[in-house]
Amino acid sequence: MDGSTLLIVRGIVGLVIGVIAFAWPGVTIAALVVIFGFYALIDGVTNLILGLTKTRTHGRSWATALQGVVGIAAGVLTFMWPGVTALALVIFIGAWAIVTGIFEIAAAIRLRKVIRGEWLLALSGILSVIFGVLVFAFPGAGAVGIAWILGAYSAAAGIILIALGIRLRSSLAVAL
Repeated sequence: MDGSTLLIVRGIVGLVIGVIAFAWPGVTIAALVVIFGFYALIDGVTNLILGLTKTRTHGRSWATALQGVVGIAAGVLTFMWPGVTALALVIFIGAWAIVTGIFEIAAAIRLRKVIRGEWLLALSGILSVIFGVLVFAFPGAGAVGIAWILGAYSAAAGIILIALGIRLRSSLAVAL
């Protein structure tokens, strides 16, 4: 699978997630919380077992065991206080969007002489940064609003990446 196909697939996934987030915003946030909760529990149990297991080459790792306890606690707290977890996840999503956007902008600048249509990648990065800033500026807007913002961001970024993938694919076809 070439790079243009991967961009198109990434774009389609983003577009689908965007539509789902708009259609079911409560489910979107709840799904994020549940996925994180289960991940933290499974990761915690795994690390606790690994940390307490003595092997022939290594003794027990109390740091890994402690990491496991923290993971289990995070998972349990996630299910006890899903609202707090949702707010923390929203802030994490905002930070992720800003960092991702900065890297996409940097990649577009670096690739401007290598590919045509790099402005689409830069636009996707700018959109990511704007989304992240909005999340930080209005964290109290509520989970439904954040789900809609996530949906709009995901759908718009998906459309942009599909366009970039199609443009790259057509550029490659012309070059051949």
